[in-house]
Amino acid sequence: MPHTSHASAHGADTHAAHRRYILRTFAFMGGYVALMMLVITGAVEITGTPFAWAFALAVAAPVAGQIWATLMLMRDSDEFVRAVTAKRFILAAGGAIALFSAWGFLETFASVQHAPGWLVYPLFWALYAAATPLVRSS
Repeated sequence: MPHTSHASAHGADTHAAHRRYILRTFAFMGGYVALMMLVITGAVEITGTPFAWAFALAVAAPVAGQIWATLMLMRDSDEFVRAVTAKRFILAAGGAIALFSAWGFLETFASVQHAPGWLVYPLFWALYAAATPLVRSS
């Protein structure tokens, strides 16, 4: 029976973790896109209906699922990938909170246009993408 080194075993674990992450991402974002397309295309009109609350929470569920998928990637990866992903995640979350808070203060004190709260999620991923080439080490 061939001997598998400790390092290659961790590499295989990380590869499997990435594969699961990609599958989870496609599943969650597929659900998100499908729900949003119903509204964008006018297939359903939910604004002002009793169904609006349920629909809003249904659209939020894949967002929570994607965050869970990212946390599972960190949990299931090797130490290096876990550390780098966590650093990027923390920087993106902190940046999104800071920028969205600043915008909220601008709304309150400077009368700038309102930004819907759901924009914090794409802002988070944009900041994660910006952090990725900058955070390359654990």
